[in-house]
Amino acid sequence: MTIRSIAGALAPRHAKTAAMAAIAILLALNSARAAGDAARGATLYQGCGDCHSIEKNDVGPMHKGVVGRLAGSVAGYNYSPALKNSKIVWTEANLDKWLTGPDAMVPGTKMFYEVQDPRDRADIIAFLKEKAK
Repeated sequence: MTIRSIAGALAPRHAKTAAMAAIAILLALNSARAAGDAARGATLYQGCGDCHSIEKNDVGPMHKGVVGRLAGSVAGYNYSPALKNSKIVWTEANLDKWLTGPDAMVPGTKMFYEVQDPRDRADIIAFLKEKAK
């Protein structure tokens, strides 16, 4: 069943309203999915724990305060020159790009781990927004 078939089954004066309602529902579903699930993200973040933690630098920099922070700016961590000079701010969109392919986003970076699944990325980012304040 498509929006067009639903709209066509209704009287013409109701077709536009039905189409708008269907579009609103689809947008709401996509927004909810894009927002991510922080609880699921907490489970996925455990895999990041091989190199990162929320509170302290390790193989990778700490993630406390990462959302909204300038890339390469955590004191005491030895960043690659590429990331340190990137002038990237860690917005949700930039974190999503980064997790998709760090070296594609910033060639020469130390990070190599990629998260291929968009839902996994959204959930990890939701976790970082909520728990790594």
